[in-house]
Amino acid sequence: MTHFYSAESVTAGHPDKLCDQIADTILDACLANDPNSRVACEVLATKSHIILAGEISTPLIPDIGKMIREALKNAGYDPKDYEVQNFIHPQSPEIEAAINDPLDTRGDPDAIGAGDQCVVVGYATDETPEMLPLPVVLAHRLTSCLTLARLTGAVPGLGPDGKAMAVVEYEDDVPVRVARVVVSFQHAPDVAPADLTDQIWQDVVLPALKGLPFDDSLELILNPGGRFVLGGPDADTGLTGRKLAVDAYGPFVPTGGGAFSGKDPTKLDRSGAYMARCVAKNIVASGLAQRCQVTLTYAIGMAKPLAVEVNTFGTGLLCEDDCLAVAVQTAFDLTPAGIITELDLQRPIYARTAVGGHFGREDFPWEKLDRTGLLMATLI
Repeated sequence: MTHFYSAESVTAGHPDKLCDQIADTILDACLANDPNSRVACEVLATKSHIILAGEISTPLIPDIGKMIREALKNAGYDPKDYEVQNFIHPQSPEIEAAINDPLDTRGDPDAIGAGDQCVVVGYATDETPEMLPLPVVLAHRLTSCLTLARLTGAVPGLGPDGKAMAVVEYEDDVPVRVARVVVSFQHAPDVAPADLTDQIWQDVVLPALKGLPFDDSLELILNPGGRFVLGGPDADTGLTGRKLAVDAYGPFVPTGGGAFSGKDPTKLDRSGAYMARCVAKNIVASGLAQRCQVTLTYAIGMAKPLAVEVNTFGTGLLCEDDCLAVAVQTAFDLTPAGIITELDLQRPIYARTAVGGHFGREDFPWEKLDRTGLLMATLI
C-alpha cells in the first residue's frame, strides 16, 4: 500500500528557533557555573524586542545580555537591533522541595523527583542510519544545507530565516522515493527568488538528497508564498517550544509532554524524552524490533515512572511488547537521577540541540548504543 509521509524543519534564523537558542544558551551558561542550576527559561521575540520570563535558581546568574547577544549573532541577526526585557525570577520553593525530596523515595539522599508531570515519547526506526524517519532526516538536511549556503555565500542574497519540507512516498511502510521538496528562503530585496532556482537546487537540495531515493519526477517547490524579504522576529513573533514536531520526530509519533528548550534536566519532559529515545534506539539497534516507540509517564515530585510502555508496531522479534517493557526497566535506570547520571546531562550541551532536531546526531549522549547486550541478556 502506498502512503506519503512528510516532515518539516526550520533554520536557526526562524523566530521560534531563535527563541529556543536563546533559552538553551542561557541554560548552558547556568550549568557551566553550577551543574545543579534549576532553569525553566521562556523567550519571546517580536520586532526589536526579546522578552525573557521563567524561573532560574543558581548561585551565580550569568550575564543574560551577553548570552542573548551571542545567540542572536549565531542565528544571523545584529544584537544592536534588539532591546531586552528580563522577567526571570527564582524557582518556586515548593517545586524545589518536590525535586529534592521525592514522595516515593523519602530518605534517599541521592534521589531526585520529577520537576513536573509529563508523558514523554521516544522513537527509533531502522529505515535510516540516523534511526529516524527519512522525511525527518531530509527536512533537517535541507535546512542545514540552506544555512551553509548562506554562511559560505554559495547562494548570494540569502537571509537567516528559512524552512523546508520533505514529502516521501512509502510502499508497505518502506520509503521508496522522495516525491516533493519545499524550500522557503529569506532573501535580499534586490533578489528575485526564481533567479536562484538553479543555485538552490545545486547547493541546497542536491547535497541534502545525497544517498536518498529520488528520480526525475521529484517536484521542487521554492518560496511558494512569493517574495520573502522580511523575516525573523520582524515578520513573525517567535516563542520557545513552538516547534515540537521539528525538535522530535515530525508527525510520525505522538507529541509527549512539554517542549525541550530552556529546561534543565530535572524537567523530565526534556531529559525523560532523551532517555525514551535512547531506549527505543537500543531496542532497534539490538535487532529486537524494526520500529519502536517508548512512552514514559512521570508525576511531579516522584522518582519512579508511573508507566513504561513499549510499542514495536508488530515488528518485534523475541518477545511481546509487554515483555520488552519489563526488560527495559531492568536494563535502564528510568528515575530522574538515573537519567541525569547515565546521560551526563548536567553539562552545557544544550544550545546545539536547539537547531536541527534533538535526535539523530551521534555526539548527543542519548544517541549512544551501550545497552543492546544487556537488553538481549535480560530477554534470553
